[in-house]
Amino acid sequence: MSLPTTTYSIIVPMYNEEEVIEHTYERLKEVMGRTGESYELLFVNDGSKDRTVDLVRMICEFDPHVRLIDFSRNFGHQIAITAGMDHAHGEAIVIIDADLQDPPEVILDMIAKWKEGYEVVYGQRLKRKGETVFKKLTAMAFYRLLRSMTTVDIPIDTGDFRLIDRKVCDVLRGLKEKNRFVRGLISWIGFRQTSVEYVREERFAGETKYPLRKMLRFAMDGITSFSYKPLRIAAYLGFMLSLGSFIYLLVIVFQRLFTDTTEAGWASLMALSLLFNGIILILLGVMGEYIGRIYDESKGRPLYIIRDRHGYPASSSEAEAEESSPIEAERLKHHAP
Repeated sequence: MSLPTTTYSIIVPMYNEEEVIEHTYERLKEVMGRTGESYELLFVNDGSKDRTVDLVRMICEFDPHVRLIDFSRNFGHQIAITAGMDHAHGEAIVIIDADLQDPPEVILDMIAKWKEGYEVVYGQRLKRKGETVFKKLTAMAFYRLLRSMTTVDIPIDTGDFRLIDRKVCDVLRGLKEKNRFVRGLISWIGFRQTSVEYVREERFAGETKYPLRKMLRFAMDGITSFSYKPLRIAAYLGFMLSLGSFIYLLVIVFQRLFTDTTEAGWASLMALSLLFNGIILILLGVMGEYIGRIYDESKGRPLYIIRDRHGYPASSSEAEAEESSPIEAERLKHHAP
């Protein structure tokens, strides 16, 4: 037995959002109440270390629209979005972060586009408030670099804030790759897509969950998931260096045989050696990124592990367990809320 038909599912991935989560809930509840249609707010706790999960658990107790999926540990933002899509029951699914930088009121504009017949409606940022110049410049460079390196038309200046139709969600549920770049996957599968423009606000409270280290990792996931050009660039660079080295070798042989200009030069020798060794290490690193992703796919581990769920009727737990991994299915059957 499944949950009653729901029109809208709002997926909210969370990681240490205790300072903002209650405000996020109130804003989303107010916006979705304006639709006059059925909805669910699906909060996915990605291993928070603060009181985030406790606060949402309390909300679940008095609001039947709220669901909570609690991971056993931190699996990452993109995996949290994936879990939300796996458990969403809506005919239209909206992905929005908990920090309120993406205004919930824009969801109403997305719904209007969906009712016009579009199957993907993504938010496109006109302006980014409260972000440093460095963050804005690196984000702009990343989106344009990614677009130039792949044949998939990934819109620039867009994040994961978007609405997708049920049929789009069902297709995404069948894509189980480990290093996920959700916005790229949504562009890759196609369907009728359009944008809604908006101004991105400052964080309501708390700190960003994407420091430079995570941003670089996220950028690498996006590039390696949808482009083989780094490998091709490595091959072209290797060929050009080999050709240049061969030409330089001929020059040295000519000088040695026909001139007296050759002298032992440790400085130039070491400079060339360090240059070529550095390039070789870079090329090995690029290939290693792709090989590492192949290794991740080969292990066959589940994308995430759920520790607990709240807000779901007991009758739906066993039905959803049948669609989960064997370990998760057994746990849900014996620990239905």
